[in-house]
Amino acid sequence: MLFTSILLPSLLASSVYALPQTSVTSSSPQTYPQRCKSPQLRKEWRQLNAKERKAYTDAVLCLKSKPSQIGLSTSLYDDFPYVHQQVDKEVHFVASFLPWHRYFLSLYETALQQQCSYKGLVPYWDWTLDSPHNVSQSHLWSSKTGLGGNGNPLKTVSLSDGSTRNCVTDGPFKNLKVSYFGSSLDGHCLTRNFNNGTEQIGDMLAFAYKPDVVAEIQGLKDYDSYRRRLESGPHGAIHSAVGGDLIPATSPNDPVFFLHHAQIDRLWWLWQQKDPKKRNAEFGGNRMQEDFGAEGSSPKAQLGDVMSVRELGGDVKVKDFMTTESPRLCYRY
Repeated sequence: MLFTSILLPSLLASSVYALPQTSVTSSSPQTYPQRCKSPQLRKEWRQLNAKERKAYTDAVLCLKSKPSQIGLSTSLYDDFPYVHQQVDKEVHFVASFLPWHRYFLSLYETALQQQCSYKGLVPYWDWTLDSPHNVSQSHLWSSKTGLGGNGNPLKTVSLSDGSTRNCVTDGPFKNLKVSYFGSSLDGHCLTRNFNNGTEQIGDMLAFAYKPDVVAEIQGLKDYDSYRRRLESGPHGAIHSAVGGDLIPATSPNDPVFFLHHAQIDRLWWLWQQKDPKKRNAEFGGNRMQEDFGAEGSSPKAQLGDVMSVRELGGDVKVKDFMTTESPRLCYRY
């Protein structure tokens, strides 16, 4: 089944790491009373030169050589898909989807920097640049200057859920072995199965993240409506269209996860910049997952709500991750 719970029905019709606080100079306007002095800039993948791209993929692979920081028998690389799976229902289809993933991404970025001497930030993949064209031919999938391409149907792996997936056999992650699949310890090759909701690659569900569609979402006026549309539309479509390891809750197995979520974070940042005084503190909706369409079945979310990443980092409050330019994060797009 190519579509999973990561898509809403509407689309189917004390921390382990110290967060970074120093950076290069930026000329962005002040948008938050506790704004850090010099936020760093996260860049689109295509804005990185060849040396910067290799430095990033080398750092990602380096995480696989580092021991788990949360007591697993696997690696630091595997800590991230493991934790993401553990908190799956706490952080998807809920109000904290955006701030929680902002926090999670910052921990990953800091691990790259502190454990693997990476000097940059996590780049983002702006899939609106690819959606009017052939998404499967995006520069991101280049074997030489990208993250490798689609899975190879001539090299497959059978997984614990009974599915057969195609292994990625080119690019920097062609020999990568990931440890988890869903809730199972199930070591396997990195897999991708590009699709358009059928067995065909097609346009990779580009209808859900074309520029005009994203522009409509960016024009929504309230946080709850915005978060719901962004999560169930472009966010879910990319997970499903790339397929393979990007579908289950252990989706951080695929390095594409972090570039995809940096783009989601960027879109939220852009939405906030339209009215920063208001939107850097605008948060609401359901705190817990609710039956789709059952309004009022969950307690209402608040800025003081606590977000957990289990042993990967300390519990934090939503309000501390409402802006990227707080001293705790200190970056922009």
